[in-house]
Amino acid sequence: MARETVESLLEKAQRAIAEGQHAQARAYYQQAIGLRSDNPDAHYGMATVCFLMNDLASSAFHFKEVTRLDPLRAGAYINLGAVYNRLEQYDEAIAVLRRGIQLDLNRAEGYYNLGLVYRRKGLNDMAIQAYREAVRVNPRMADAHYNIANIYYEKDQYALAIAHYKQALEVRPGWEKALRGLEAAQEAAGGAADTAATAASAETAPTRTTSRKLDPERQVDGTIHGDILRNLHRATIDTDQQGRAFLETLEKKVEPAIKELSNCLLYPDTPLSEVTTRVREFEEAVDALRKLQENLKSHVGRVQTIGEQLLQS
Repeated sequence: MARETVESLLEKAQRAIAEGQHAQARAYYQQAIGLRSDNPDAHYGMATVCFLMNDLASSAFHFKEVTRLDPLRAGAYINLGAVYNRLEQYDEAIAVLRRGIQLDLNRAEGYYNLGLVYRRKGLNDMAIQAYREAVRVNPRMADAHYNIANIYYEKDQYALAIAHYKQALEVRPGWEKALRGLEAAQEAAGGAADTAATAASAETAPTRTTSRKLDPERQVDGTIHGDILRNLHRATIDTDQQGRAFLETLEKKVEPAIKELSNCLLYPDTPLSEVTTRVREFEEAVDALRKLQENLKSHVGRVQTIGEQLLQS
């Protein structure tokens, strides 16, 4: 009988897993590790089959061996993070998941598992950010959309919850959990809208307004209204410029600042100096936007005032 090699044992183990014979696969991997204890593929296979058999402690041990023997294998870190999550070792899970993501920024499952850990720790905003990164890499990750929707539902942000339940259903039509979530969110959104409308009608005193009736035969005379028309034209141009400046600041300063701050907060052990810098940049961008908003409101008010002058002349 030919002597078994590590390669032949790994092939037998993979066939055994495919046939659902996990105990037999584990025995093959154990033999392979006995022949070559420094073979990362043997430890990876052993870690996987131990996970399938719910032997989480052994699975973690062998995934750690893979990271020691092959420090650049991103999948080992990500899978180890998933195991740590199941073992409720959340800080360890975050550390290895971050390492896996650093090695491969395009592993959606890394971000997804990070979202699961943050969710378990009650860090819901960070969980949303991680799940968003997962669907950015893989837009068809229905579970990530579903988990985002659940968090928004719990935060009473029903419109966002509805949007993500729908995105989950676009990927996985007829998914019962997502359908139930969507129905609950839509019902809650309707109830919230009714409550808000009732409160508004109760708190707002009825007021009588008079509207100016315009004479359809009335014409604007340049010799009479020339100054007003010129002022209105100038005010309209200024208002348009202020509106463009507002939108440009929102797009080029505020949105990038929000993204940088969110990415920074995704990792709880980010240096305080970096967090402080990102917060300052965000505050500066928002402050600039507020000033432009006030300017825009002032210019809009001026257009309205001149318009009223034209109507009354």
